[in-house]
Amino acid sequence: MKKIIFLFISILIALVINFSSATAQDIQPSGETTGQDQEGNAVYQINFNGIKIGYKLIGSGEPLIMIVGLGNTMDRWPKEVIDALSKKYQLIVLDNRGMGHTTANDVTFTYKLFADDVIGLLDTLKVEKTNVLGFSMGSTITQELLLEYPQRFNKAIIYATSTDGSNVAATLKGKAPLGESSINPIVLRQIEATTHWKTPLDRLPSITNQVMLIVGTSDTVVGVESSKTLASAIPGAWLVQFKNGSHGLMIEAPTEFAKIVLDFLEINETVGVKQ
Repeated sequence: MKKIIFLFISILIALVINFSSATAQDIQPSGETTGQDQEGNAVYQINFNGIKIGYKLIGSGEPLIMIVGLGNTMDRWPKEVIDALSKKYQLIVLDNRGMGHTTANDVTFTYKLFADDVIGLLDTLKVEKTNVLGFSMGSTITQELLLEYPQRFNKAIIYATSTDGSNVAATLKGKAPLGESSINPIVLRQIEATTHWKTPLDRLPSITNQVMLIVGTSDTVVGVESSKTLASAIPGAWLVQFKNGSHGLMIEAPTEFAKIVLDFLEINETVGVKQ
């Protein structure tokens, strides 16, 4: 009987500890509520560095910050992707400077500035460390984050990226894939910042974070070579190529895209060396 009681108490304690751990890791919103999205998720704004940064918190669990692309707002992420990822992670989804619910000032746009905005949001939310998923311009911001603030991140997914922004800027100006948003002054400032981006390739071998590169083989905006270059230079990086996928492959194949992101986040591919 004593053994049964002891076992019951042990199980109860374990459940309490696990529940407390799960609850403790959830991020509490900061700032003011400015509305909600179509799914009913609250949109918040915080004050940082002379602007207001708009963001959402979706789901529960270990944090995953999601950084969207040039000319996009945080609503660009497909619902299927958000739903799948938020079942296991607490998503921090934000608008880049000047887009959606995030304001801008006269400070010249740079990728260092965009990265600092991300860090400012994490600091405000008291998030010491998070996973990160960056798309297009967001993927280049992710590069900057890994180079300047590696200690703030666990795993990183770099999706549809570039090592030379001038080529991407020329493509965007030539094809105007952003439609009407291409004449938005903020988008033009984002394109100008992109023009000056070049990945410091010599610094990539110093990245110790676990990184996965995702790209569509038919991506005509950034191409596939930049992803291959980063994957070969960052120690242990994964490279996932979706055959026939375009720049918007997360929209073309949301289920498969979310699955590979979850697979990468949930596996520990670092093998411990036995002494």
